[in-house]
Amino acid sequence: MTFKIETQNIDFYYGKNQALFDVNLNFPTNQVTALIGPSGCGKSTFLRCLNRMNDLVANTKLEGTILLDGENINSNKTDLIALRRKVGMVFQKPNPFPKTIFENVAYGLRVNGMKKTSELEERVEKSLRRAAIFDEVKDRLHSSALGLSGGQQQRLCIARALAVEPEVLLMDEPASALDPIATQKIEEGIHELKKNLTIIIVTHNMQQAARVSDRTAFFYMGKLIEDGETEQIFSRPKNQQTEDYITGRFG
Repeated sequence: MTFKIETQNIDFYYGKNQALFDVNLNFPTNQVTALIGPSGCGKSTFLRCLNRMNDLVANTKLEGTILLDGENINSNKTDLIALRRKVGMVFQKPNPFPKTIFENVAYGLRVNGMKKTSELEERVEKSLRRAAIFDEVKDRLHSSALGLSGGQQQRLCIARALAVEPEVLLMDEPASALDPIATQKIEEGIHELKKNLTIIIVTHNMQQAARVSDRTAFFYMGKLIEDGETEQIFSRPKNQQTEDYITGRFG
């Protein structure tokens, strides 16, 4: 098994408050790993360490090592723009730009220097197809993205993240604000995307974790309690805390 991302001895602090304690967790290439656990257990903080989004938060500190393809992403030499192109992110609430559907997806491509209209059109269509939304928007690409439903906006944000062809996609509760039909479309998209991507998804939804992921990691109070193949974690957890959480005894 090859690992796309390896994390070693991760401690993370907001000021003097420690949010993560000695987390060691590796992410296999072209698999979906779900991070589960109650609110405030460190899942999203850990996720944001993986593309250094926490750098944007004042007075934070990370200790430990995070390797992407064997390279330490916390090195002073790391190009943050290149890192976030490789490790894309989709947030809990859809956040489309107040632009057309087309320009939302083309935005990152233009920033990266793509100018040719035919190339932009090709990449925008490909990204919308990969996010399973092209057929719904193909006749309104030049209408405002803000006119889309919540579920469509979220898939548009996935397309926008995919346009720059990342190798890893981080998803922070991407379906928590969506109805069951929109959620199903996003989950179907995840199955398709992992053929070419390593996906890490934070979710509160046990059923969703069981449906979409190959591996599951359970966090509690800033610590990684247990990780393994999803089927094993849900049917034969080794840790009593994991079992209590999955069976709904707390959380």
